[in-house]
Amino acid sequence: MPPTEPGAETGLGIGIFTDSYRPYTSGVVHSIEIFARHLRALGHRVYIFAPSYPNCAPEEGVFRFWAIPAPTQREFSLALPLSLTIGATVRRLGLDVIHVHSPFLLGRLGARVARRFGLPLVFTYHTLYEKYVHYVPFFQGLSRRIVRRYTRAFCNQCDLVIAPTAPIADLLRQQGVNAPLAVIPTGIELAAFQGLDRTWLRRRYSLPPEARILLYVGRLGREKNLGFLLQSFARLRNQAALGPLKLVLIGGGAAAGEVARQVKDLGLQQDVVLTGTLPKEEVARCYAGADLFVFASLTETQGLVLAEAKAAGLAVVAVDASGVREMVLDGEDGYLTPLSLDTFTERVAALLRDDAKRLAMGERARENVRPYAARETTLRLAEHYRLLVAAKAHRLEKAV
Repeated sequence: MPPTEPGAETGLGIGIFTDSYRPYTSGVVHSIEIFARHLRALGHRVYIFAPSYPNCAPEEGVFRFWAIPAPTQREFSLALPLSLTIGATVRRLGLDVIHVHSPFLLGRLGARVARRFGLPLVFTYHTLYEKYVHYVPFFQGLSRRIVRRYTRAFCNQCDLVIAPTAPIADLLRQQGVNAPLAVIPTGIELAAFQGLDRTWLRRRYSLPPEARILLYVGRLGREKNLGFLLQSFARLRNQAALGPLKLVLIGGGAAAGEVARQVKDLGLQQDVVLTGTLPKEEVARCYAGADLFVFASLTETQGLVLAEAKAAGLAVVAVDASGVREMVLDGEDGYLTPLSLDTFTERVAALLRDDAKRLAMGERARENVRPYAARETTLRLAEHYRLLVAAKAHRLEKAV
């Protein structure tokens, strides 16, 4: 492995290569930030290789690559994975392991760096990539097959593939991934969702005290199935027995304009709030001020926002899908439903009619999310790093 600089801190040198990083916001970015923070707290050295964005301020430990806006998602930058100094940088930093968070662009560069220096290569499978081919303007069926084959081949060159949930690990095995797999969810900062002002959301968006608030947090993308949520809310709003309802959608994204049009077409302008992207602290306050979390995405590998909602004491109603299934205990801290407007809407209505049950589920949710504490999940990740580095060193010793 490359030599460590004299005087370097103890712990492993970890190089994170990602196509998605701040100021862009996504579950991938949040995952990287959480793990990096806790890995550093454990004494490891974490360096991030990411795309550049306009007016992006320099950050210690972050190396930016020239990038261009994505043609179909202008707020997202596509890095140009070229660098004449990457080898010298890796040597200078004394990296021990490469962890990539995408199989494309900078993920490919990270894989090449790992091969060049004989470092362990770890890949977190954050995204059901084949579910995102609607961003490709043509040949979507062919694109889906190509992406699946490409992703499988990338996984199989890694020393370890991390799946955020067990159903995603099972899916990867079914698709032919034979590399070592570990299930390590992204952790959350439990303390960030405790003791919050539960009136902030209503005050910030002038929501009446008698209205019950349904909350969604996440990117506004077609793959998030937001049209389904809006149709369900339209049905709920027409049930007079439920009283006044509001739906708050937090997030930005390529489908923001489309979502706004759907809100207007359904006549929901007075009862749906589109907040756009909010700072983390305000998102936490929104969880605290809501009455129920609703989620209809079919493309999640974990659904980190579900864990956040539970940490804030919210019951969840979500469409049953592979990355969501492990996050919601059906009938205990929320409900999982088929992709059925009737069933989903009735489950939401049932909890709005029964405050005692909804609140009890919320308390249970707060308890059930404890295994997702960020420090605990980071300790598991760090142990896998240690085992991979030790195994690589052992193989080198045997080869001498």
